[in-house]
Order: sequence, then C-alpha cells, then structure tokens
Amino acid sequence: MDSRKYLALSLCFLFLFPDLSHSNIQLPGWLGDNKMQGSVLKLKKGVSSATFDPSRVTQLSWHPRAFLYKGFLSDEECDHLINVARDKLEKSMVADNESGKSIMSEVRTSSGMFLRKYQDEVVADIEARVAAWTFLPIENGEAMQVLHYLHGEKYEPHFDYFHDKENQKLGGHRVATVLMYLSNVEKGGETVFPNAESKVSQPKDDDVSDCAKNGYAVKPKKGDALLFFSLNPDATTDTRSLHGSCPVIEGEKWSATKWIHVRSFEKPNKQEGMGGKGDCVDENENCPVWAKAGECKKNPLYMVGDDGKCRKSCKVCSS
Repeated sequence: MDSRKYLALSLCFLFLFPDLSHSNIQLPGWLGDNKMQGSVLKLKKGVSSATFDPSRVTQLSWHPRAFLYKGFLSDEECDHLINVARDKLEKSMVADNESGKSIMSEVRTSSGMFLRKYQDEVVADIEARVAAWTFLPIENGEAMQVLHYLHGEKYEPHFDYFHDKENQKLGGHRVATVLMYLSNVEKGGETVFPNAESKVSQPKDDDVSDCAKNGYAVKPKKGDALLFFSLNPDATTDTRSLHGSCPVIEGEKWSATKWIHVRSFEKPNKQEGMGGKGDCVDENENCPVWAKAGECKKNPLYMVGDDGKCRKSCKVCSS
C-alpha cells in the first residue's frame, strides 16, 4: 500500500471517527499487527512499540482540525528529550517563501535541534506512537525537532504547509503536525490559532496571555500533545491552520515537533533509473489499474503532475 492510501486511511478515521473511546474495532495491519482492544490501539514496528488510547483525545476544533492528547508522553520521556537536546541547541530557522532555503528571521526567536530518527529506544517509541495516533506512516515524518523558548521568545503565526515548490519535492506538503509539550510554562507560551472558527467561543481565564486572546489557544502542559492538520480533506491547504507560539512571559518552554508529509520523507521521489529526467516509467505497480479506472483525469496531480507517479500508464510520456 502506498502513501496515498495511508493518507486516505488516516483521513477516514480522524475525520469520520474523531472519538473512538467506546469502539471495539479490529484494524488491518500496515506496520505489523494493529488491534483495537476496547479503547487501546497497539502498534509494533521492529523493536519499538506504541499504545494509543483514544479516550485521552479531545477534539478541540474542526476548522482547523485539531486534537489534544492528554498524557501522550510520560515525564521521563519529556525529560529524556530535553536532556538529549540541551547541549546541541542552535538558533531556529524558517523556510524562505521564495527559495525554500532555511533562513534566520525575527518571527521565530527560539532555539532548537533535530534528533535523528530512531536514534534511541525512547525516540523510536515516540515516533511509533505518533504513527499510531495519526494513522500516517513513520516514513512520512521528518526527524523530531526539540525547541526551547526563554523569556520573550516566540514564533509568529505561520503555516506549516509550504509556499515554495522546492520544499514540496521531498514528501510534498506537510499534512499534519504533532506538537508535544515537554514542560509546563508558568505564563505565556500558548499555541494560538488566530483563524480558528472557535476562537470567539473559547472561554479565556486570567492566566492566559494577551497573545492567546487573539485566537483559539492551547496552554502547554508537560506530556500533552497537540495534533492539527494543515491540509483539508480534499488535500487543499487550510488557511485556518495558521498558528503561532505566544511569547513566554514567566518560566521557559520546551516542546518537540513532528511534521508529517503526504508522502515518504525518507527518499527522493525521483530515484536514479526510476522516473528521472528522460525516463518514462510508472513508480507504482498499481498505475495501470488506476489509469484504466480514470484516475489520470480524476487525480492528475498524483498521476501525471510534475512529480507524477503514473506518467507512463497515463501516456503523457514516451518510453
């Protein structure tokens, strides 16, 4: 099964069944044996395993789609990620909208570093748990980034999907983001969604910062994780997913971010001898079947676009 089907599976479960806390469902395995026993989904991949409990998940918003998992990480896991990253922090960068290159900007004043995928058992278990929750394959995810915000540091509202084509070449758009809070913050540091439909109806107490009052806000709590989608169900970009990290007013903020793409992020889409310039090949064994079913016209971006996977079967190139 390719990434397109994985994405469809995740959308079906998360969009049609946001609350599975009372379900008793047997799921087909895509990373081994996935089983829903009562309210717990278990996933295994190699030596790592994960348990996902839907009863801990709350739907925060539908526009954008956002969900909060209470206690996604243990205190020990949070402390481990902080300790691994603490001595390796560098100034955070942003992607330039024109070139796609990473540049420094005053819109993002935190420091951070990227872990290696599966670099230790704790990281591997967390990555497996993210895959279990999102129903998106591990290979579609970027390496986890640990971030540190000191007093006054912030990240202005931005989108996680890309505005440039360069960053879309590997893995396509970021479809989902899992933001894990590794520490409590005394005041400030909220994740805010300025364009969320529910921003007006959300009650705000005296503890929230002025920044958090400008949208739907999520207060950092050690161990909790926030999942939100940057694309709509029809794969168009969701402008409601605009989000930012409010300035820290008291204390400090540690978090870990996992960005997940629509396709694999582990290898180039155009491999040598497989779809490179001058080649006319299919990159999926199902391409002939999909072409006969009319997918060349129904799904042209995937089938025949600049990065199309079924250009040969769709007869837009010659061998």
